[in-house]
Amino acid sequence: MTLDPDAAPHDLGPLRVREHVVGGAGDRPSSALTIVLLHGFGAPGDDLAGLARPLASLGLPAGTRLVFPEALHDLTSMRGFELYGGARAWWMVDFARRAELTRAGGIEAVIADEPAGMDEARSAVIAMLDALAERGTPPSRVVLGGFSQGAMLAADVAFRTSRPFAGLVLLSAAFVAAGAWRPRMAARSGTKVFQRHGRVDDILPILVARPLCEAMQHAGLDVDYDEFDGGHGIPPEVLASLGAWLAAR
Repeated sequence: MTLDPDAAPHDLGPLRVREHVVGGAGDRPSSALTIVLLHGFGAPGDDLAGLARPLASLGLPAGTRLVFPEALHDLTSMRGFELYGGARAWWMVDFARRAELTRAGGIEAVIADEPAGMDEARSAVIAMLDALAERGTPPSRVVLGGFSQGAMLAADVAFRTSRPFAGLVLLSAAFVAAGAWRPRMAARSGTKVFQRHGRVDDILPILVARPLCEAMQHAGLDVDYDEFDGGHGIPPEVLASLGAWLAAR
């Protein structure tokens, strides 16, 4: 198994990305997948790029392209993030608002809330996907996903657009913007979804993951859902399951 040498970050539409191709950047079969994974809040732009090699070793076919975009907002100048090298965010999280919503209305209030800044992030990802398409990657051969805030953004793009996807990967995702997502989910009936969440996640509790799974299943999406005995992260057993799921696409 070989990968392209780590290429320098480059622009793809409005976003900086890192790309890796399993087997090298030679001729790619028309059936090859492109997997786009969006990192979480407070992580550096290359946070998920380290998954390229282990995913490739888990059976991804030669020609599979992995794309890791950097989030829009640089957090390194913000208080509390000075020590987190390269910390970025797709949108700013209003922690005080989330706490107040939880106190006032519980999980249902949190699920119904639509984060400020999500529109801007969604537009940037769509433009990046358009740039991929212009470069020759059919939208129907793209698996879109992410971790934490990146997974929520991936779901938002899927449920608010009609572009085809080969699958959706939701790692430690929370259900948000329920009023916008729920009525649009049926349009994705049959879409294959890989969803995993830690039972003791203290960042995004399991109570905001299960309703998302239930809503997608009710709308007819083909959801491969499981919970693991852990917190907010991507443990080896989840990575192994994801590799097998992606290879099967």
